[in-house]
Amino acid sequence: MRRSSTLLLSLAVVGGLTGTLPATASAQGRQDIPQSHPLWANAQAKVADTAPAAKLSFRVYLNQRDNAGAEALAQAVSDPDSKTYRQYLSPDQVLDRFAASDATVNAVKAWLTGSGFSIGEVPSNRAYVEATGTADQTEKAFAVDLGKYRVKGRTLRAADKNLSVPANLAGDVLGVVGVDQATNLFKPDHATGSGTPSDVAPGPGFRNAPPCSAYYGEKIDTTDPAYNGKQLPYAPCGYTPAQLRSAYGIDKVGADGKGTTIAIVDAFASPTIYADASTYAKKNDPQHPLKQSQFKQHVFPANPVLEPPDQCDAAGWYGEETLDVEAAHGLAPGADILYVGGESCEDNALDVALNYVIAGHKADIVSNSYGDTGEDIPADEVKVFNQISLQAVLEGIGVYFSSGDNGDEVARLGTPSPDFSASAPWITAVGGTSIAIGKDGKKIFETGWETSKSVLINGVYGPANYTSGSGGGTSRLFEQPFYQKGVVPDALAKKNQTGNKKGRVVPDISAVGDPNTGFLVGQTQTFPEGAHYDQYRIGGTSLASPVFAGIMAVADSFDHFHHGFINPVIYKLTSRTPAITDVKHVDAAVARVDYANSVDASDGLLRSVRTLDYQGLTIHTTPGYDDVTGLGVPNGLLFLLLV
Repeated sequence: MRRSSTLLLSLAVVGGLTGTLPATASAQGRQDIPQSHPLWANAQAKVADTAPAAKLSFRVYLNQRDNAGAEALAQAVSDPDSKTYRQYLSPDQVLDRFAASDATVNAVKAWLTGSGFSIGEVPSNRAYVEATGTADQTEKAFAVDLGKYRVKGRTLRAADKNLSVPANLAGDVLGVVGVDQATNLFKPDHATGSGTPSDVAPGPGFRNAPPCSAYYGEKIDTTDPAYNGKQLPYAPCGYTPAQLRSAYGIDKVGADGKGTTIAIVDAFASPTIYADASTYAKKNDPQHPLKQSQFKQHVFPANPVLEPPDQCDAAGWYGEETLDVEAAHGLAPGADILYVGGESCEDNALDVALNYVIAGHKADIVSNSYGDTGEDIPADEVKVFNQISLQAVLEGIGVYFSSGDNGDEVARLGTPSPDFSASAPWITAVGGTSIAIGKDGKKIFETGWETSKSVLINGVYGPANYTSGSGGGTSRLFEQPFYQKGVVPDALAKKNQTGNKKGRVVPDISAVGDPNTGFLVGQTQTFPEGAHYDQYRIGGTSLASPVFAGIMAVADSFDHFHHGFINPVIYKLTSRTPAITDVKHVDAAVARVDYANSVDASDGLLRSVRTLDYQGLTIHTTPGYDDVTGLGVPNGLLFLLLV
């Protein structure tokens, strides 16, 4: 669900959120929580009152102590020029120095129980207090009226004004998430690129139609008309783990990720994930099986108060989990994998899943392949996410987010924007590329992923229309973080800004994402003949994120330490070493054949041409840093040696 409110939050020089907007005094010794009322919840949009007995769950997030000190320390432990570089804190040290105190937690719990709520989880880092109660109790506790509002085709619950809390608690409350339904439904960033509803696996089955190539250029389309005077290669059938390890130069370095745990955060959990991932490894990478001891799951049980699974396309999230697990294991076959499934696809549910990993330092690397459309995000959600990701930096945990699959979102939003959470300053945003891998496993070329599609009808190619591409652009939410200064061109940093201000630009680094030069994945899907395991090609920046996470796991085991938040390092590498390969525009395209019904030829075939770095956008692949591929892609052994 999109929100119409616009958020303007400033960043300190280290890239974190500055304090909170001043709370305004309310009646009877209360203070408002700033920007806690969505602008779409107005009298014109209201359709009904919320039933007093309606149940809801929410979380009261708590401010950490000494936020400025936490941000300064996060910069110091991640900056290679700092004396305290890589001197990370343990979860207990973070708890002692920065977490809300036990007294604060108890005061908030006492207020909530006194208001009639039942208290749920308080995580180990004391980030929030969870509560469940009725709408009537909620209205009285926060001094609001709850109603149902019609917004963009949906009816959502919201308060009629800013929430307020007792004045003695106002300084302790970071935000309240869940009273309204303003949070977006996150969407997985994966694509097969066919442009049909069955792109989302594992609901209806999907298969790639022949002909396709085992490697780039193996088969040339000589039966269809030339495209711009050229007979094009057929799209690869889907690269295998060995091909990607070879192309990124990590196949012969003597390290495979052993000793590192990669956490993957998504919504829900595929019931066939281990069977599918282990079968996939046996079929496509038999020297590197996925052992049962390498794979663990922690899944939060569904909360009936939150969006039900059918609102979230749970089956689509099964496909996302499968891609993420198989790609991460494929690039780092020695690493352990922890899958954490959120109770729904809402922002607050996935925040809880991410916080679980960070609070207990359950992993050294976290890959997240989902995002909101743009940055029109409630202030509470932004503050909550930044506090969680800041703790990850303090603990030396690298958090990676896919940058999105719709370029700069102009087609969907009307104005250019990167996606949140990729635009947040304390995470690494991973963009996507199109990659050509030859017969010998070596990279022929790698260019930015921004794809157009020209359909062949009656022997004539139609116009080239944009389909998907690496997310990128300049944030309106976040100022330029310290690590991008002097590296990101001012022409990019000043986009979407006023005056002489500069913003955070996305992405930071990239890996393969284009579904037309994508990854072979194996998954149980539902076909006309029944449900069974099958394989197909897939892509998206949700491929790029676990691929890069896998490369970083190999770097961990190669270098014998955990790298943590790598942005300060990689932005300095670009000016000092060839450890990162700049990605430049390449004129290239592939021929593609698809089943009209997505599974077989009974309903005919669809033929098209897919360009690999379409230029008809407002973001472009250029020499140096760009807002399609960021700094570029890791350069094999040099990257492992110098990162």
